[in-house]
Amino acid sequence: MYISNLPKVAVVMGSDSDYPVLESCIKTLKAFGIDVEVLVCSAHRTPEKAAEFAKTAEEKGFGVIIAAAGKAAHLPGVLAAYTVLPVIGVPVKSSTMDGLDSLLSIVQMPSGIPVATVAIDGAKNAALLAIQILSLSSEELRAKMKKFKEDLAKEVEEKNTALQKKIRDEFNPTC
Repeated sequence: MYISNLPKVAVVMGSDSDYPVLESCIKTLKAFGIDVEVLVCSAHRTPEKAAEFAKTAEEKGFGVIIAAAGKAAHLPGVLAAYTVLPVIGVPVKSSTMDGLDSLLSIVQMPSGIPVATVAIDGAKNAALLAIQILSLSSEELRAKMKKFKEDLAKEVEEKNTALQKKIRDEFNPTC
């Protein structure tokens, strides 16, 4: 169920081959009740479409844009150049340089055109950052994020407890 009165999040990819990386992003946004629209749009092959999307994103009800791209990875920067909305870039690991080229292309934006950047293939973190941005104007979403963080901490503690038990059992055998 979507949280009413929240802006949508756009998940834009430079190629449909980026979808497997972005799947966790889309699932995470939907799990938090965020309305998501997904679009394939290339900064190089469909530059007019990219520009038009970014120029009209705010009036279409978007609050954050997540843009993934590999190799030259210009899509997040191009979108950011045409909108005042926050843009989160997801560098996609490609066959070239293990995605380092994508990371550097996204993170090294010129002054005045910021793009928040997550790790290579870090789509889930892009979703969580978008949720944190939107939670600034939604107590309901902020409460969901707090619960998510509490659950993360609980999961780590459970793993620690299990590991401590395993170590005790392996190194302190009862004879």
